[in-house]
Amino acid sequence: MAEEDPLAPNKVPPLGLPVLVAEAFDGAHVTGLRHAVASYAEESGLAGQRLDDFVLAVNELITNAVRHGGGRGWLRLWREDSTVRCEVSDTGEGIATDQLGNRTRPAPDTAGGRGLWLARQLSDDLVVLTGARGTTVRISTAVAPANQERADWPMPYGDLS
Repeated sequence: MAEEDPLAPNKVPPLGLPVLVAEAFDGAHVTGLRHAVASYAEESGLAGQRLDDFVLAVNELITNAVRHGGGRGWLRLWREDSTVRCEVSDTGEGIATDQLGNRTRPAPDTAGGRGLWLARQLSDDLVVLTGARGTTVRISTAVAPANQERADWPMPYGDLS
């Protein structure tokens, strides 16, 4: 009997929470998947800069999965109460502890190394599970109340400078 891949997406969405997107992907599917995430996140209530930030964060995660996580991955997107959540999993060799714990902005002259940092900056919450059998990153962003102006909506992430 083959061992089940622990990083493959759960076959059952969280109880009562319909999954908006649940897809396996590789490098050829990044653009189409990004567009699907943008559409579903917008339908779920994200708008304006929060929508743009969330989609960019997801794009960084799926690009990392392709580049550093074995060339393929799995994505799940769902809305839970007033929050849009996305989970990206891969089968790479994991993220080194020193990289995972480093929350400083990468130097401008450094090639690469911005994906996870950027995803952390552009989402309200980021959780990483990583090891020798792969990595799963879950991000979430709250949907701003419809009657609340963007200027009144607090920016949950730190200074991007």
